[in-house]
Amino acid sequence: MADPRRRVPATDGVLGTPQVRAAVSRLGRDLVKRVVHSAQQRARTGEIAPEQVVETALSALPEAATGMREVLNATGVLLHTNLGRAPLSDAAVEALRGAAGTTNVELDLGTGRRGPRGASVVEALLDAVPAAEAAHVVNNGAAALALAATALAQGREIVLSRGEMVEIGDGFRIPELLCSTGARLREVGTTNRVRPADYADAVGPDTGFLLKVHPSNFVITGFAASVPVSELSGLAPPLVADIGSGLLHPHPALPDEPDATTTLADGADLVIASADKLLGGPQAGLLLGRADIVQRLRRHPLARALRCGKLTLAALEATLRGPRTPVAEALRQDQATLLRRAERIAAELTGAGVLARARPSTATVGGGGAPGVELPSAAVALPHGFAGRLRAGRPAVLARIERGECLLDLAALPADRDRTLVAAVGAVA
Repeated sequence: MADPRRRVPATDGVLGTPQVRAAVSRLGRDLVKRVVHSAQQRARTGEIAPEQVVETALSALPEAATGMREVLNATGVLLHTNLGRAPLSDAAVEALRGAAGTTNVELDLGTGRRGPRGASVVEALLDAVPAAEAAHVVNNGAAALALAATALAQGREIVLSRGEMVEIGDGFRIPELLCSTGARLREVGTTNRVRPADYADAVGPDTGFLLKVHPSNFVITGFAASVPVSELSGLAPPLVADIGSGLLHPHPALPDEPDATTTLADGADLVIASADKLLGGPQAGLLLGRADIVQRLRRHPLARALRCGKLTLAALEATLRGPRTPVAEALRQDQATLLRRAERIAAELTGAGVLARARPSTATVGGGGAPGVELPSAAVALPHGFAGRLRAGRPAVLARIERGECLLDLAALPADRDRTLVAAVGAVA
């Protein structure tokens, strides 16, 4: 009999089929060619029939030319760091598309000359926070703090409470970041208690600035005391406040979460915040405050290394000027509405033969924001074994395991994705 390996289709023949040609235009020739070669090799070893090469190659191709895949966030964590924190608004996504080509990121269209980078974003920030005299944007919150420490306190001291020397995700520690800039830390108070006099006694001719850091991922309770910004504003050095989560204004659902407007009104000279948290925008670091300080940061050589690309600037401006973000919408939801959604989903899944039930749940903000705050939510409870299968699905679904059940919490999932969620569960049932 003829060797079946002779019937394995040639590479050019496979690449020339209409479906594979479409994949090449979407994913690139090199990526598709590697997948085709793998399918051909499986046919040569007899694992698949030669006639299955095209079908096998197509099924093995990724959805996009990137390793990142869509994941439905059913964890009940609104800002899940492992999932990229804040999902962008439709306006921000559209802005990304518009900025993907050539754009006037550093061009004054009126004069035809080079213009200030991201001027419209700064204008949007100042419109959103009138209490700030000036604003600057860098590529993330840690970069904003590093720029402030380098420009204002290199070779000098930063006065910081011991209770605010925090560690955030992946072993990242604020004290280590500050010391890496060439600044020295002057620790005041104790882990659980600090007083205004502790800061005043530490201030001297070598002080670069006083730093307040919101301990955004933990809470100290009991015999504890901290000093608010309003009680430190009278001391001579600049007062820098890292509020962390990116709220620009007070939020009724998060009364203890600091915001930029209030912090500036209380006397901070510079406020640092992350745009990809409660603001609901892309990853970026925001610096708002006194004009002379912001200008000093903007003109520092390190600012060039930390600047944002055009895509971030476009998405951030659309976040600031556009409609409410998905994070803002999620914070406005009530438990009764979420429970009705969960009941509809559970009923549909039960009708399809899946053991599912709706139940009340508790969500959290996440992303290092609003520690200890619980948000009333609702979830669809499935058997434990669904969790792994859902993570491997397309789209992937990340659930929460609680008391032996797989919970699909709806707090972070927009209602228009309910149909997709039902289909994802059905596909792995």
